[in-house]
Amino acid sequence: MKKSTYLINTIVASLAASGPVVADKLDVASTFATSNLLGQMGVKFADNVEIATGGDVKLKLHEPGDLVPTLEVFDAVSSGAIDAGWDWMGYWSSVVPVAQFYGGLPFGPTSEVSASWMWSGGGIDIIQREYAKHNVMVLPCFIEPQETAGWYRDEITGPDSFNGMKIRMSGLGAKVLTKLGASTQLVPGSETYLALERGRVDAADFAIPTVDEALGFYEVAKYNYFPGWHQSASWFSFIINKDVWDGYSDKRKAQFELACQATIQYTLNRLPAEQTEVIERMEKKGTITKRLPDDVINSLELAWGEILNEELKKPIVKEMYESLQTHQAKIMKWNELQNLK
Repeated sequence: MKKSTYLINTIVASLAASGPVVADKLDVASTFATSNLLGQMGVKFADNVEIATGGDVKLKLHEPGDLVPTLEVFDAVSSGAIDAGWDWMGYWSSVVPVAQFYGGLPFGPTSEVSASWMWSGGGIDIIQREYAKHNVMVLPCFIEPQETAGWYRDEITGPDSFNGMKIRMSGLGAKVLTKLGASTQLVPGSETYLALERGRVDAADFAIPTVDEALGFYEVAKYNYFPGWHQSASWFSFIINKDVWDGYSDKRKAQFELACQATIQYTLNRLPAEQTEVIERMEKKGTITKRLPDDVINSLELAWGEILNEELKKPIVKEMYESLQTHQAKIMKWNELQNLK
């Protein structure tokens, strides 16, 4: 064998033995357009990764549908067809059932409590374990504050208002509304405006006012209802093929997690106070901001209780929910001790 051929074979064998070759540039399929906050937070995370790694790793966020259809991002990351994705965790509940609780928990704790539980109370361990079964690593990097209850063409006067109504709603909230007689649909974010405008749906839940304003929902639905009973906090995440992730050093993984934490803190700092300003702007354009009647909220909570009892029969859901409740109780106890009134 020639010396040059031997050298080439030795290099190839060495690379194969060292595991997957990790690219400095990762293609990321976003499930949200970068023209609105949900996609922009993916860009923010990418910027933070570049800063944390000293420019060694660059994430290229692709618009929804550019690489794969929006609702196929998880499967594509799992198979290795694409490197990574930026998503709302609730989208993958058909594959990872417990993910819907991370995407939005009806009548759940605040975003501050959820963030604390995720990274200090065991929440991350549970969801990463479940994603790993599908060859996916997940980093929850953006927590959205409590959403609105949705945009409605007609006024909600009581629980019967939902009977026969077509609503763009996903996750556990959709199951609750179905119990009240509504017909729910999971419409991709990019199609929600048209669905409302053309009457495909009578109402739509999507996100917080900052996002809803950018998408122009106030132009096609008159009533914006509160409170956001169905999603007290919503997790969005960076998912990456586990073979790619495992090819990184411990230092590089820590840099990704640092970038993730920085993105979470940015959203906690920025978003809560901003929503009032956005609501006031939309009201000047004709939006009617209303609170759901008390009997509606009571009916929603009763329906949720029935669904939760069924969900808790699943071991993974029971583990997750009890973990969250235990962590929330600790925080509540602390708050009670510090209450000045």
